[in-house]
Order: sequence, then C-alpha cells, then structure tokens
Amino acid sequence: MDAETPYSAPYSAARAAILEAALAHVPFDGWSDATLRAAMADSGVAPGLASAIFPRGALDLALAYHRRGDAAMVATLQAADLAQMRFRDRIAFAVMARLDLVEDKELVRRGTTFFAMPQNAAEGAKAIWGTADAIWTALGDTSDDLNWYTKRSTLSAVYSATVLYWLGDSSEGQRDTRDFLDRRIGNVMDFEKFKASPLGKTLLSPLKLFSGLRAPQSRKACHPDHLPGSLKDPT
Repeated sequence: MDAETPYSAPYSAARAAILEAALAHVPFDGWSDATLRAAMADSGVAPGLASAIFPRGALDLALAYHRRGDAAMVATLQAADLAQMRFRDRIAFAVMARLDLVEDKELVRRGTTFFAMPQNAAEGAKAIWGTADAIWTALGDTSDDLNWYTKRSTLSAVYSATVLYWLGDSSEGQRDTRDFLDRRIGNVMDFEKFKASPLGKTLLSPLKLFSGLRAPQSRKACHPDHLPGSLKDPT
C-alpha cells in the first residue's frame, strides 16, 4: 500500500476535520496556534498527524481556510450560467460569490489581521493572488504573456479593496459592497480605455520591454476561449 502523503484521503479528511473544528475558535483566538490546538482536541486528530498537515502551524491553517473558500467559489462559478453576462459582470459575480461563501465575517477579519503581520504578509499576498488566479482561470483565461500577470495583479488589488470594504458593510444583501465593487471595476475599465488611446500607448510603451514575459507553465488555463487584457470584456 502506498505511503500516506499530505494529499492522500486520510490526510485530506483530517485536514478538513481540523479546519472545520477551528472555525468555532477563530472569532475568539484568531488564526493562532491556540486555535489549532483547540481544533486538534475537538476533532480528535492526533498531534503528530496535525503537525504533518500544518507544519507551519496557524499559518498553514489560515491558508487552508482561504483555499477552501477559493475551491468553493470555483465550484459556484462552474455551476452558474454566466453566458448572458457582460464580462465585467462575471468578474463581479465571482468576487461576490467568494465573499458570500464566508460563514462568518469575523473569520476573514481575523485573517486580515493575521496576514497583516510582517512574517505572514508574503503568504497573504500569495493567497490573494491565488484567488485572482482562480477567478480568471474559472472564467476561461488562457493568456500566457504579460497579460497573465496584469490581469491577476489588477484583480488582486480590486479584490483586496473590496474585502476591506465588505468587512464594514452592514447594508442589506451587501448592496453597498456590490456598488463599491462595480466602481472599482469601472475604474479598471476606464484605464483599459486609456491604455488603448494614443496617449496611453505612448505613456505605457515602456511596458513593451516585458512583452516576452510568459505565465508559469503549470498555471496556464486550458479553456479554449482567449480573453485578452486586464478585466477587459472580449466583446
């Protein structure tokens, strides 16, 4: 029988059990080693196995929660009928779907504080990038040049700003957050129009130096549709 790995069924089941148990403790203890220890006790997972699954402790626990949300968002997008939406509306739908899947805002608020710590900031930035990448990939992006990077960096900024606004939003149905998101996407679309203008092409011409940049081979999407430009509607 093959040896267990962090991606085998027993590990996956234990990871899910610890993460689920942790959610009740995060609002009180944050994404911390105290939360991880409490979740281990509640889930009944042996400390040795938990250490193998979360070798960096609270950091890996928080990242596991974030990635679980990304996976749920991708499943939502795959099940949704997006064909009749404008492309900018698909982006907005994806971002709001990601936020709507959150069980408790306090989990994200605690995560924002956790990833703002200097020792965790790089991993937090990678997690946001991963969310942007998951959205673009789910929506069919197949760019493999500089656009691959600009799309994800632009959406990462939009997503981060929207999350911070959403954390303080008490409007019915998160209406104010959706309006905020629409404005941020509108700003990006205005920039796209500027890029296409004669003045924009002149001012941004130095970016041609990076025209040979290619997306990481392992992260390229396989969808047949090509969607060029940052948050740009191909239609």
